[in-house]
Amino acid sequence: NGTGLGMPIVKQLVEKMGGTITVESKLGEGSCFTVILPFKIDTNARLEEKEDFNADISGVRILLVEDNELNAEIAEFMLTENGAKVETVKNGLEAVQHFEACESGTYDVILMDVMMPVMDGLTATKTIRSLERQDAKTIPIIAMTANAFREDVEKCMEAGMNAHLAKPLDAEKIKQTICEELGSSRDR
Repeated sequence: NGTGLGMPIVKQLVEKMGGTITVESKLGEGSCFTVILPFKIDTNARLEEKEDFNADISGVRILLVEDNELNAEIAEFMLTENGAKVETVKNGLEAVQHFEACESGTYDVILMDVMMPVMDGLTATKTIRSLERQDAKTIPIIAMTANAFREDVEKCMEAGMNAHLAKPLDAEKIKQTICEELGSSRDR
């Protein structure tokens, strides 16, 4: 059910792009829509070299800080499916309290949402960084946020975060970023 405007809008857009749209439909079985758009192949384009980066996060101990239950569930699933050990808290204040109460070295990395109730991720990061224990200064803290403008990334770095992941989260990008940060934190 709907207003009936979706297909006319799609048809108009496809035709403006010089393409065609066709439909085959069988009562009780469904419909198959085919969109054909003409594009020219860029013969000057360089093939992207894909770095063979083995992003293995199995055994990595992660403190996941995310207030949105669905986002937390998705992130936790992605991480545990790749062998990471994940503990989740719901806001920045819980993250600070949880980190402060645990033994030094309990976590390898913190994935920190930026926009949260009670205490946001930037304040939580500054608070963790100010704690009087060595791992508070060195643990990689990775921002997870829908705010992906340059200014937002700079605010995260100024707060003491090490990296920035834009939402929606991509499993390969998360793994790669965690591995890169763990590698650089071990070099310190």
